[in-house]
Amino acid sequence: MSTNRDVMNREEIEARIEKTDITLPPPKTEPDRQYYFMKMLRTVVEEKKKELGRPLYANITTFGCQMNARDSEKIAGIMNIIGYEQTDSNEADFLLYNTCTVRENANLKVYGRLGQLKRQKEKNPEMVIALCGCMMQEPEVVEKIKKSYRNVDIIFGTHNIYKIAELLLSKLSDRPESKKMLVDVWEGTTEIVEELPNERKYSFKSGVNIMFGCNNFCSYCIVPYVRGRERSREPEDILAEIECMVRDGVVEVMLLGQNVNSYGKNLKKPVSFAELLECVEKVEGLSRIRFMTSHPKDLSDELIEVMGRSEKICRQLHLPLQSGSSRLLKTMNRHYTKEDYLLLVRKIRRAVPDISLTTDIIVGFPGETEEDFEETMDVVRQVEFDSAFTFIYSKRTGTPAAAMEEQVPEAVVKERFDRLLALVQEISARKTEKEVGKVHEVLVEEVNEQDSSLLTGRTSGNYIVHFAGEAKQIGTVVPVRLEESKGFYYMGVQLPSEV
Repeated sequence: MSTNRDVMNREEIEARIEKTDITLPPPKTEPDRQYYFMKMLRTVVEEKKKELGRPLYANITTFGCQMNARDSEKIAGIMNIIGYEQTDSNEADFLLYNTCTVRENANLKVYGRLGQLKRQKEKNPEMVIALCGCMMQEPEVVEKIKKSYRNVDIIFGTHNIYKIAELLLSKLSDRPESKKMLVDVWEGTTEIVEELPNERKYSFKSGVNIMFGCNNFCSYCIVPYVRGRERSREPEDILAEIECMVRDGVVEVMLLGQNVNSYGKNLKKPVSFAELLECVEKVEGLSRIRFMTSHPKDLSDELIEVMGRSEKICRQLHLPLQSGSSRLLKTMNRHYTKEDYLLLVRKIRRAVPDISLTTDIIVGFPGETEEDFEETMDVVRQVEFDSAFTFIYSKRTGTPAAAMEEQVPEAVVKERFDRLLALVQEISARKTEKEVGKVHEVLVEEVNEQDSSLLTGRTSGNYIVHFAGEAKQIGTVVPVRLEESKGFYYMGVQLPSEV
């Protein structure tokens, strides 16, 4: 098995840094090159700490999806190794926004935050402000920031997250060019860099990237343009990472990809996602496996069979519908029809009767008629999703849908959205009520923020449950009887483990 993995313990990382020789020119290959810059930057950070007589702090704020959250954990891991301490304060010495651009509002949030930071930068001119993520892959965004937000120091994108130490070292150097805004955004890459530090948000669960990029080019979506084409990690590297995580206390993993169902197609030795899941299932000590996102067009019978017989794959599947209209689905470039989707759901429910199904739905896609919308409502009624993320269509510059005629009037979209939301909530309430009185295995995640006498956890179906317990149970799986449905969560009672 390969020794490559995205998770190493602190001792392994320190040993790797120790053997790195910074008296020589930097290595040409990754990740050795990044360890070289990490070691050099450590010296700079230590000197700065002595000069200030205090620690240096880093604030990493993440917008968007689980892929971004995982990228931020990698950045945090590198920053910790360099010598920064994590903080939530905007008065940090290093402040980074890992951005999302799936909707226009996501961009506006970042611009608003940057405007607020101007005053912070005036108070602390040595503060380093960095931007990365999907939003930075849009050339017009970068130009706007260069023109209007001169307080930003570093801009990089989705393809070179691992270079943060190299970029920060360049910015903190005494060279004249370090005073200028540093922009390093790549159009794409075929490289996947392994063996870098990361700092997980939770000790007992973690996301695991199995692939990067997307080949689907749905007409409304900017992701393929900012995340690049699909690149799958080797299965042995994924398994080595998970095994290392389990040794470190992880009991649940979330396998991440823009379309996990197409995993492995570009490998020299192709491996299906179902085959990968069967390998992950065999990892001793791992209790739960989740994954997202699944594209309906690529969800195979083989995968459904694996889900049906698995003892570790959670009984929850996020299966984006987007629209119930076959006409609109074709315009969206989704490659399935309403009938295809309903057939797929029937197959899944036959194999996994207790599955919790969630979805994404767009309201107001260009050209959507009342008949199209009623087709969506019909699918929602037939499938009875446990919950749905409903979105009003947001025009994204650079996507085919943005140039389409027949944009739906705002008032019409709002009225349809409200009708859909009411239906989704009605079905969700009815379905959650049926679970009251049943016992579920719950992964304890944290002490409840509103009531410290309660714990908060999630069922296999991804429902949130609050119940009495002790903080030492965090990270364990316990039986809980669901006593009362509160709509989006349950109140429960913990039972003895032998029940």
